[in-house]
Amino acid sequence: MTTSQERIIPTDLRNEMSRSYLEYAMSVIVGRALPDARDGLKPVHRRILYAMHELGLLHDRPFRKCARVVGEVLGKYHPHGDTAVYDALVRMAQDFSMRSPLINGHGNFGSVDNDPPAAMRYTECRLQALTSAALLQDIESETVDFADNFDGSQQEPTVLPSRIPQLLLNGSSGIAVGMATNIPPHNLGELIDGLVALIHNPEITDLQLMQYVHGPDFPTGAQILGTSAIKEAYTTGRGSITMRGVANIETIEQRGRPEREAIIITELPYQTNKAALIEKIAELVNDKRIEGIADIRDESDRDGMRIVIELKRDAYPRVVLNNLYKQTPLQANFGANMLALVNGEPQILTLKQFLEVFLDFRIVSITRRTQYELRKAEERDHLLQGLLIALAHLDTIINLIRHAPDAPTAKGELITNYGLSEVQADAILQMQLRRLTALEADKIRLEHEELQERIGDLRDILARRERILEIIETEVSQIKTSFATPRRTIITHAEGEIDERDLIANEKAIILLTQQGYIKRMPVNTFEAQSRATRGKAAAKVKDDDTVEHFLTCCDHDSVLFFSDRGVVYCLKAYQIPVGSRTSRGTPIVQMLPIPKEEKITSIVPVDEFSDDEYLVMLTKGGNIKKTALAAFSNIRANGLIAISLEEGDQLRWVRRARVEDSIIIGSRLGMAIHFRCTHEQLRPLGRATRGVKSMKLKKGDELVGMDIIPAAILDTLDTGTEESEIEEIETEDIENVEETTEVEVTGNVGPWVLVITMGGYGKRVPVAQFRLQNRAGQGLMATKFKNRKTKDKLATLQIVNSDDEIMMVTNRGIIIRQATNAISIQSRSATGVRVQRLDEDDAITGVAIVPPDTGDEEETE
Repeated sequence: MTTSQERIIPTDLRNEMSRSYLEYAMSVIVGRALPDARDGLKPVHRRILYAMHELGLLHDRPFRKCARVVGEVLGKYHPHGDTAVYDALVRMAQDFSMRSPLINGHGNFGSVDNDPPAAMRYTECRLQALTSAALLQDIESETVDFADNFDGSQQEPTVLPSRIPQLLLNGSSGIAVGMATNIPPHNLGELIDGLVALIHNPEITDLQLMQYVHGPDFPTGAQILGTSAIKEAYTTGRGSITMRGVANIETIEQRGRPEREAIIITELPYQTNKAALIEKIAELVNDKRIEGIADIRDESDRDGMRIVIELKRDAYPRVVLNNLYKQTPLQANFGANMLALVNGEPQILTLKQFLEVFLDFRIVSITRRTQYELRKAEERDHLLQGLLIALAHLDTIINLIRHAPDAPTAKGELITNYGLSEVQADAILQMQLRRLTALEADKIRLEHEELQERIGDLRDILARRERILEIIETEVSQIKTSFATPRRTIITHAEGEIDERDLIANEKAIILLTQQGYIKRMPVNTFEAQSRATRGKAAAKVKDDDTVEHFLTCCDHDSVLFFSDRGVVYCLKAYQIPVGSRTSRGTPIVQMLPIPKEEKITSIVPVDEFSDDEYLVMLTKGGNIKKTALAAFSNIRANGLIAISLEEGDQLRWVRRARVEDSIIIGSRLGMAIHFRCTHEQLRPLGRATRGVKSMKLKKGDELVGMDIIPAAILDTLDTGTEESEIEEIETEDIENVEETTEVEVTGNVGPWVLVITMGGYGKRVPVAQFRLQNRAGQGLMATKFKNRKTKDKLATLQIVNSDDEIMMVTNRGIIIRQATNAISIQSRSATGVRVQRLDEDDAITGVAIVPPDTGDEEETE
């Protein structure tokens, strides 16, 4: 009875509950729910990766059953339920959960529809190449501490020797006791750039780091609205980041049914359940909380996500889309809570603190690895020094060993007589006879010399911090080269935020694109106006086999639409195009736009505002023309958008902006031109994925060379009816019989004119009234007579200019000349024009761009 009473320890219940709960809470915080700021892993993830490493499940080895891995983890390191381990393993293999998955899964590992993975007895796994290279490399080199497992039978690492900021790369979420963490994933290349910037400038601020780490980069892509929440999360550790799915409004065609507008969703916010989203939209439609939706289909396949929301004919697509953003998970918030364990304690960290904690850890890891390598090198060199002593006294040592009664005696005599250590004496006694040859002796000497150099280098690394930082930079740069991928999430500016373009002056600029795909931007004032018939200035350092192909003027804030021959449109802001000097080649456009090798940019259109009452008129090489609302191109995704459907062998060549009241003039290589209105009767508006109608009837051997738009305000002031003015209409068959005419006297006409420039350097202005309006698909009228038929001169361009315009002409050798249009003579359609640019013998004019008059606000003067 006395013994049992002695085992009872009276204690205060309040203190016992408080102490026990705190112990439980800290166990959950440190050992289960929160990631370590150094390697970004929770214990369960760390144990899974280490167990797979121990099993040899590398990226170049065969897959093994997940049940085998789970059993290994449970039996050796993680005494919890198998479901917890398998769920953690599955998540590390999901490419929609992890920005850079750490495990390569084989089988059903779940889906973005929240489908569960197959049972662990069916699925297989192995480590990703990134995991081996960036998380487990050097783990055998004493880089990290090991501790006993739960029963003391095994050793497990307390942290992995990560070479990258894995916590920011893949993010983390977890609910502990009294605290939680929610860290978004980021782009590997950006994180490494930020880390290198921190190495070079330890005083860098969080905002300066944002020049390198722009924001979260979610595995599912989508968009982030605004940068203010990102700044808040990076500077304070907390912030609510608004994510929005990628949705485009397209016109779809179905057999036997008229065209309909549809909203196509291709990317969803991070952690959004696709099936639940579709169910939510259907529920809102049934409850009549969202109007205008006719049908919802999930057309997703292995090539990507595609949710089609078909709209009713009277629906306003943009209104429906805004309602979807407002009422469904198509737009969601990511509540960033940047909490992680630092030295075993939970801390809220800023972007710079995350990178600093990782960098400090990496310095310690490399220091420990270097110390390990130094110790191993010194131990090996110690042995080699003993072998070299033996080789120097070979005969006497052989004689000593031969006459020794046993090994311990021989060992003792070696130590006594030659000052060797026990390790060296053992090595000499174990040395094989073949090591006594001259060749083997030379190898030992060479290895000793190399080790001496290696030891000196390792000691230098340990003595100088800058050497360690250089190693860190080299290693992360190698990882970036091998594993970095382009950003998936696009960061857009929210309403009311200062846009990047607000910090850039809206100057006039020239954009130049060569045939081989080099693009650059230059200020217009690089070229002052020159006299007519002068030689011009070089605008680009063009290679012998390259020519300037596209040339336009715009303002730096404009959106520049790039149309390819395949009928796809891409978009850049003008200020995003790098500025180049007159003599520079420019930047390869493939570095700025995702253009396939076989695709070629054929037209460039600057747009200052995507208004509803404006259209893009597109003309193909085969002569098909169509107009599509400009607003349909306001949201061009990064990988482009289909602008026109093309027949086989056809190419999109010219694209211009126009309004319904305007008219279109088209020129052909043999000097013909057709002029017709842009009304819905002549040219009805079509959706993006359509082919268009015939524009002009061409003679054999002729081809289209250009198209321009005549504004309605000017057209209404001109008499473009049946043409019976000063010049008799001349049939095309009689062109060669026409005598060269002089300038036409035009009284009271201030433009516009049709500017006709030939490849041979001749040009003229022709009054628009001389090109009467015709019906589309006709043969047209003669636009010019060529100066020298022997040189086979042909039409280079035909476009509309005003009296106060200036033009810039570019040749295929990259020579540019800037001229005032009023320096070019006004002549009739049948005239040959005057020399506008003096060309070298094998040079020719390839492009003409108009510099609009300066419309900047001028200071008022009294």
